[in-house]
Amino acid sequence: MRGLSEHLSIGERIAWYRHRRGLSQEVLAGLVGRTADWLSKIENGRIELDRLSVIKGLAAALDVQIGDLLGEPLLLDWTAEVRGKTVPALREALMDYRSLSPLLAGTPEPRAKPDIGLLRAGVGNAWAAYQHARYAHATRLIPGILATSQHAASVLARDQQLQALSLLALTYQSAAAVLTKIGEGDAAWLASDRGLAAAQQSGDPVVIGSLFRAVSHCLLANGRYAAARDLIRSGADYLEDGLAEATPAYLSVYGTLLLVGAMAAARGEERSTAEEFLAEAECAAERLGHDANHMWTAFGPTNVAIHRVSIAMELGDVQIALDHGPRVDTSTLPIERRVRHSLEVARAYHARNRTDEALSLILDAEELAPEQVRHHQIPRALVATWVRNQRGRPAVPLAGLAHRLHVMR
Repeated sequence: MRGLSEHLSIGERIAWYRHRRGLSQEVLAGLVGRTADWLSKIENGRIELDRLSVIKGLAAALDVQIGDLLGEPLLLDWTAEVRGKTVPALREALMDYRSLSPLLAGTPEPRAKPDIGLLRAGVGNAWAAYQHARYAHATRLIPGILATSQHAASVLARDQQLQALSLLALTYQSAAAVLTKIGEGDAAWLASDRGLAAAQQSGDPVVIGSLFRAVSHCLLANGRYAAARDLIRSGADYLEDGLAEATPAYLSVYGTLLLVGAMAAARGEERSTAEEFLAEAECAAERLGHDANHMWTAFGPTNVAIHRVSIAMELGDVQIALDHGPRVDTSTLPIERRVRHSLEVARAYHARNRTDEALSLILDAEELAPEQVRHHQIPRALVATWVRNQRGRPAVPLAGLAHRLHVMR
């Protein structure tokens, strides 16, 4: 984070970058359509800043990235099963120039022909690691699967080559998903871009739609909400012709794409567009008829309900989130989805000063997915706020959580 301590609040980071840019509070506040008094309270921690649309505006005015203000951790912690060869190894695999063109590959070493079935199972393992929020494990798996997928796409016969290209695209997408979660935005963009190119070569509309989602998530993570919204709309239009005879996988990719569009619109404070995307996604979920995990989308009625809560929070509709969020049963969904919803409900509880309930949810989420909680902005921001607001030493559960999230020395 360019030398800044992880322990600074968002407000302190804004003040630090403002001073570096030589801006007064009056000038910076004016650039985002606010008052100097408002900005002073933000910088002093008297007002909480938890809406990404506002943070994006401040980041743009300060000419920094959103992650610079959020204080996202860039170090992926080792786990009991993984010690070493995590993000740097995955970056090296993504930046291997030999994957760019057959002309650059040189004379290949003799290797056995890849087995498509085994390769498909490997891709499934990478996605399972992501959906279980085992990010370090995923970064260890993906480089080998990438290498095998690239080899398969170059040596197999035409029919299997197209399958290999689809699997290569989905491996790149799994890399982008993991890297986005842990704040490695530039590497995630590279992975999604490579994945979309492979998907287009495969000619499979389901895989192409899935990679549209990957690119859109990268745009969202970088605060490019309008670009993400436009890409989603174009992607949905591309898939629309096949909806009449859509398979469950096709319908799931289409519906999930619309959910990302709804989030993009909400973060861009486009309420009507967000509601339009949500309504379309709900229709797709009703047509699917149940929760499923086709193409690792976890799509269905419950995922739509989860997004409805998240979008309510993005739009400042806290009471709507509180009315619906705690009632959503996520128990059948992948861990990543369950934890993401718990964090959103915790944010809603906090907004109503229900700190004990919010803390309890975060502690439960951490037990399920410690890596996900460690790298997500919501628990880090909430815990930092609670620690700062304590009179005296924080209680043991809060202090322990703060240390594990690296928001308290």
